[in-house]
Amino acid sequence: MSETTLDKVSAIIAEQAMMDTGDVKPDSTLSELGIDSLGLVEIVFAIEETFDVTVPFNANDPSASEFDISTVKAAAEGVEKLRAQQA
Repeated sequence: MSETTLDKVSAIIAEQAMMDTGDVKPDSTLSELGIDSLGLVEIVFAIEETFDVTVPFNANDPSASEFDISTVKAAAEGVEKLRAQQA
């Protein structure tokens, strides 16, 4: 996975959580960071806009979607997979 993808996803999540990017760790869950369902929607929109991808509508349920957004690292890996599928 590209470090820049993880950095960008971390920055998107940090902005939504109103935190310093350094406080957003790869293994942090969105709930640990205080992200609610509305925040999750904002994060998904920002990821789609930043990376020019379409996140599956059920991304908040890892068992129902290939896009796992349960942790910061999982979200970044999901972005990498979506980008690879477009290539």
